[in-house]
Amino acid sequence: MDERYDGTSRRRLLQAGALGAGAMLASGTLSTGGAGAAPTQASKASKATQDAKASTARIDTEHPRFTVAVVPDTQYQFDLDRVDPAPLTASFEYLIDQRSTENIVFTAHLGDVVENAQASEFAQADPVFKILDRAQMPYSVLAGNHDIDASKDDTRGDSAYLRTFPPQRFRRMATYGGSTPNGYNSYHVFRAAGRQWLLLAMDWRPSDASFAWARDVIAKHPKLPVILTTHELVNADHGQPVAYFTDHGNRVWDQLVNGNDQIFLTLNGHFWPPGRVVRQNAAGHDVHLHLTNYQDRYYGGSGMIRLYHFDLARNTIDVETIAPWLLGQDPAKRNALAEGDLELTDDTNRFSVPIDFAERFAGFDPVPVRPARPAAQLVVPGTAAYWRFDGAITDKVVDHSGKGNHLTRVQLAGDGPQASTEFHPDQPGHASWLFSGGKNPARGGYLRTADDAPLNAMTFRGGYTIEAFVKLADDGADHAWEGLLSRMGTGADVGKTGSDPSEPVVNLAFSGGRQLQWAVYPLDRNDTFTNWGHEQVVGQWFHLAVVNDGRRSILYVDSSPLLRNPATASNGLATAGKPWLLGANHYAGVIEQSFAGHIGELRIVTRALKPAEFLNA
Repeated sequence: MDERYDGTSRRRLLQAGALGAGAMLASGTLSTGGAGAAPTQASKASKATQDAKASTARIDTEHPRFTVAVVPDTQYQFDLDRVDPAPLTASFEYLIDQRSTENIVFTAHLGDVVENAQASEFAQADPVFKILDRAQMPYSVLAGNHDIDASKDDTRGDSAYLRTFPPQRFRRMATYGGSTPNGYNSYHVFRAAGRQWLLLAMDWRPSDASFAWARDVIAKHPKLPVILTTHELVNADHGQPVAYFTDHGNRVWDQLVNGNDQIFLTLNGHFWPPGRVVRQNAAGHDVHLHLTNYQDRYYGGSGMIRLYHFDLARNTIDVETIAPWLLGQDPAKRNALAEGDLELTDDTNRFSVPIDFAERFAGFDPVPVRPARPAAQLVVPGTAAYWRFDGAITDKVVDHSGKGNHLTRVQLAGDGPQASTEFHPDQPGHASWLFSGGKNPARGGYLRTADDAPLNAMTFRGGYTIEAFVKLADDGADHAWEGLLSRMGTGADVGKTGSDPSEPVVNLAFSGGRQLQWAVYPLDRNDTFTNWGHEQVVGQWFHLAVVNDGRRSILYVDSSPLLRNPATASNGLATAGKPWLLGANHYAGVIEQSFAGHIGELRIVTRALKPAEFLNA
């Protein structure tokens, strides 16, 4: 199911005039265009502002979220004596203005810059692209059928397009990698989300030699994911946004895309309306093929652009379509047709593409497995117990802390735990145990400390850290209130009369909504003290931690502090001197169910650790 990208803040910025130069350009009535239409006074005045912004604009190449801007067919803005550069100017100035905010790392034009391939038209378009040049914004341009003699392939020789966008124009860019000898095809490499990405800009009709060049470029960058931009590949019909391949599109697929698993996304214009389709390549992996073109909408598309917001933390590409020129106009003066094209929010033009990037790129650039770390390296000062489940199922689990808090396996009805090769990617030990717990009646198995284990008597007055690697079972059974770690003994056993005295003195469990719960009787309180987490996803590994500094307890999931941590002081953990349970909890001393899922390892330390000291650090 597609997720929606919330562009509200962007709209507000634009409508509030935060577009800067673009808003200045577009305010008031629409430009009527005409032969030799010159930049407006506002555009001229904005140049100094834009140049200043360009020197200070910064992108974050390591942040997991970044944006690739896509500019489709702009031909009607540069059509002989029917010229108005204002819409595209506003789009480019918007990209510059939002470069840092949106982390815009690259801009790709999809061809058909002009309508009739005339030198006079390119003379009108050239100054607009110089806005990007001055701002040192990396971009690519490719030839569409209206930019050149469309009857010929890229061996066509000289053209007004090539004189305007020769390889020399792009060599100043740090992203530029090279071009075909004929100059009509190029590639760029940019850094974003902590890795490099390759973008191919291919001609309207690449020759066989140019396809061979593109395959060689990919082969020389074997670990880089590739975005292919070209003018024609897929088409779509009105009312049928599922795109389909053209004859030329099948040629592109056969010669370049199908056999190159690194190509995961293709972008083309030429046709309208927009559409998209997913096709599996020879490696059995999805390739997302998108058509975007707005030239037949109001005012030749009004300089409309697409923003591809890559989010590697969420494994999603959020796509939105906006017209900065229209959004930047004074709402009181905006006409009815402009109002309808400020941004496109239908499913074809505003959508999300879920991609597990690590999995999709694993065939050519697998994420290296973090090396296993010996248990001895993780026995930090204050370690009271450290159990790892990285071997065969045994009746005894060794406490690596050296304190003698070993665990003994207790078998209930049904199947006991099973050894598993699964583990959290940041887990020191590369294995786990899969517990098949259940309730009504309790079944499976759990582990317990010995009756005389030193851990049983500890009260942790100076604070504590309890952390574990866990994956909850996705077997569909009811595991509400299953316990991960508990301490035998009840509130009544330690003289606590508040809350429910039959509750365990210590209980780290998961609610019916799979919310993490830390419910304990502290030394300094007569009733239970509870921290709450959020709903955890079944079948997905996570690291959890409970940290108490002697005054306050905080829950962490994947080293991130959670919200529902009481500000009330809490010191120590009450004890009846009874064993600890791992993989089960109890009520009134009766074990009602055991844990269901994977446990990788669990460590208890007698002080508050910082996230940088956790097992997953």
